[in-house]
Amino acid sequence: MTDAMSIRELRAHLAEVVTQAEAGEITVITRKGERVGAIVPIEILDAIEEAEDELLAREAEKHRNEPTVSMAELLADLFTEPPGAVGSAA
Repeated sequence: MTDAMSIRELRAHLAEVVTQAEAGEITVITRKGERVGAIVPIEILDAIEEAEDELLAREAEKHRNEPTVSMAELLADLFTEPPGAVGSAA
């Protein structure tokens, strides 16, 4: 079961909440009644990070054979005014 508590309650019971996380429990943190965060067991965070890495790797693999640009080309593109742009008043 997931418990929810306010930040004020969390401050008063932090050690207990950490012990609960070690035991596999999730605690949702609320502020003014709105869910703003959670204290989760580290295994859950590790699983989320591994899944994120896998998704990013899959996305990168999709684009592996696409043409690339150099950093110089990227910077030139970013800092060059497009044709017809109104220049700055100097």
